[in-house]
Amino acid sequence: MSPSLPALVLLPWLGAVLLALLPRARWAALANIGVSTLGFLLAIALFEVPLGVSGWLHLDALNLGLLLLAGFVGLTTSIFSAATLHGENFTSRASRLYHAAFQVFLGANNLALLADNLGLMWVAIELATIATVLMVALHRTPAAVEAAWKFFILCGVGIGLALFGTIVIALAARPLLAEPDAVLSLTALAGVMAKADPGLLTLGFLFLLLGYGTKAGLVPLHGWLPDAHAEGPIAISAVLSGLLLNSALHAVLRAKALLGLNPAAIAPGPLMIALGLASLLLAAFSLWRRRDARRFFAWSSIEHMGLTAIAFGLGGPIGNAAGLLHMAGHSLIKSAIFFGLGGAIISRGSQKLSDITGLTVSHPALGWGLLLAVLGIAGLPPFAIFASEFGLALQAAREVPWLLAPLALGLLVAMAAMVTTVQALCFGPPGRGGAVTEGAAIGPWGITAPLWLHLFVALLAGVAMPSAATALFGAAALVAGP
Repeated sequence: MSPSLPALVLLPWLGAVLLALLPRARWAALANIGVSTLGFLLAIALFEVPLGVSGWLHLDALNLGLLLLAGFVGLTTSIFSAATLHGENFTSRASRLYHAAFQVFLGANNLALLADNLGLMWVAIELATIATVLMVALHRTPAAVEAAWKFFILCGVGIGLALFGTIVIALAARPLLAEPDAVLSLTALAGVMAKADPGLLTLGFLFLLLGYGTKAGLVPLHGWLPDAHAEGPIAISAVLSGLLLNSALHAVLRAKALLGLNPAAIAPGPLMIALGLASLLLAAFSLWRRRDARRFFAWSSIEHMGLTAIAFGLGGPIGNAAGLLHMAGHSLIKSAIFFGLGGAIISRGSQKLSDITGLTVSHPALGWGLLLAVLGIAGLPPFAIFASEFGLALQAAREVPWLLAPLALGLLVAMAAMVTTVQALCFGPPGRGGAVTEGAAIGPWGITAPLWLHLFVALLAGVAMPSAATALFGAAALVAGP
């Protein structure tokens, strides 16, 4: 086994132990950046690791890109956290718990992506969920505790459904595998899915789609996401939208790829399109009723997870590639939005949209960056979201032409809400507020640098993606199934 694979899991967990022991918040914030930097470097080093299975872990084109994205977002979020955590007014104990849980989450997220075993993947996603639940509850206000319980209960229902789906898949494969330990191995399952009972496979996929779809913020069990975004520490919004949702969708893709190997099983595409379309339309219209800035962009995450599910439901090389690009673009740009929004919330002392105005005047670097990020998440060129939505529309026109009408409706309604909101956020008379990073572990560059860096990478993905990245997306689209 290549040491880089277990190191991606163990390094953050060892870092969590260290961070839990550091007595001063400033030391912990800087150490958190250091551990996250090492994790990102390990993710980059994976390009030198041969693809294949190593024990219970595996590396392929699909999880390679997601691991690199996770390392990048983890690093930039740790920098942003060091610049803004003072604004959360945590006690010393709460600060230690926050940093430890942050690294536990990163390690569990990496394990969920690397696992070659459906059971291990389930455990890793549950561990990542528990870590984020703890962080959401850290403020200990009634609203924060309620949001954490809602997060835990709804995602608990989802993870229960996913566990049942995992057991059903194992039952379908058990008669075909000589080794009992192989019934949950993705590699072993791929070799026998064509001969497995299609009824059991269909049932298992339905439960996995609903279970992990809950974690991804898909309708109908999406209600935890806005509350978790609104009540948890600001930095957590970046990893919730940028990483946890991707890991849940990655689990759905693994199940979709297995189901696609059995021609007698139900086609996964229509089911994913139905959930995705419901999520898109509900979120697009719900955006117009939001008054809280973080809830507003949480609903935007539900919208974009719906678009991603539609892309993967359409399938094929174009649909899968569009879905993967959308996952990457959403992670990059939505994290950038929460970086900019977090600085504005700390400055204004409020997260109401009506209290955050005139950012381009009061904080030009932050305000203009937030403006570009919101326009990018709305699907305007030249960022990655525009390219992925264009590919999605092309695949829809080719495979399911009737889908273009509701797809266009959802996109236009959401885009109008985004443009209307960003005008109020970034223009007009500036609201009252002080220095963004007064008393922080690092200076204001800890907010603006991650924000603009994410925008730059999202721009490259939209207009000038390197050939190596293009090849990786193409190979990952094939792994994601038909």
